[in-house]
Amino acid sequence: METTKPKSEPTIIKLKPIEATPESFKEFGQVIEASPDGEKFGPNDAQLDLSKGIPRFYIMNLQNRPLKFSTFTHHASVTQCLGSIGGNVWYLGVAKPSLVDSEEVKKNKGKTAVQSRFGHFYVPPAIDDVHVFRISGPKFIKLNIGTWHAGPLFKADTMDFYNLELSDTNVVDHTTHSFKENGVIFSFDD
Repeated sequence: METTKPKSEPTIIKLKPIEATPESFKEFGQVIEASPDGEKFGPNDAQLDLSKGIPRFYIMNLQNRPLKFSTFTHHASVTQCLGSIGGNVWYLGVAKPSLVDSEEVKKNKGKTAVQSRFGHFYVPPAIDDVHVFRISGPKFIKLNIGTWHAGPLFKADTMDFYNLELSDTNVVDHTTHSFKENGVIFSFDD
């Protein structure tokens, strides 16, 4: 990480994109790639949890998503799948899930857990735990429950993505953390 800070401006933390592979992304979720038709369900398939609502699979059109971010989101009740239509290159900022069991919060009074407006507890992601991944080709990303994420981000003016989550994820399970409170913006080039 390289840090630059012009006077009275936020600190810009430069990240180096990591190519998303099943191995490099495993702490955050899965990278799902093509498999032969008829292959039986196995560990290389998306291990989904859509049990807390009605699944929603849709195409979202995103515009003007430059290669920088200062806000993270997580979903505490659902896995999420994202992929670009056409296999175009895109990027995703991530940090490991930091959900905390409410019983643990009661036991450890000194913990820095925060209660979300949806009722669950989490520890805000640390600046040093933020990574950015490059996703290219015909694959998609499955985010584990609670994985912090920013994006999709991309160089083009507009891109279409397929998205699998619950029908009400963005209404009842959309916790946000702003690094602007720490005076930080993450940026990267590729």
